[in-house]
Amino acid sequence: MFGLGAGELLLIFVIAILFLGPKKIPELAKGLGQAMREFQKARDDMMTEINKPHTPPETTKKADIETVAQTIETGHADTKIHEPTLDTTDTAKKS
Repeated sequence: MFGLGAGELLLIFVIAILFLGPKKIPELAKGLGQAMREFQKARDDMMTEINKPHTPPETTKKADIETVAQTIETGHADTKIHEPTLDTTDTAKKS
């Protein structure tokens, strides 16, 4: 463990008890354990997200193009396309 032997670890533990007191050591160990668990969870979540298969944008664009082409061929659209509008009214005034 980091190139430290049992004697060095024992010396570090004794110094920690002298400086921190025997009541603080378990609290610090608990906090360190929680931090390590959170780090491992974040690492696992990130690895899951990285390894998750994704659909490339070209596939999505192709599906959109096919939908538009089908709409043109049939002469009507099943879905309406709306332009985004900005709401200029203040929502705080409505309350």
